[in-house]
Amino acid sequence: MVGFDDSPLIAFADPPLTTIRQPVEAMGAAAVNVLLEEISGNPAQRGEFVFQPELVVRGSTAAAPARG
Repeated sequence: MVGFDDSPLIAFADPPLTTIRQPVEAMGAAAVNVLLEEISGNPAQRGEFVFQPELVVRGSTAAAPARG
């Protein structure tokens, strides 16, 4: 089983839940920077931001069974 967004409490589940962690700080900083540019009168270029998520493996996942 795999979750998404890595709540701090997920690590205390039984078994601890494997999750996909997003770079929330980097995402927030990018949004604030674009907003500040717009507020200062510099139109921000329209586009998309791509952020690299992180897989955090915990007890809810295991290695695949050996083929035999």
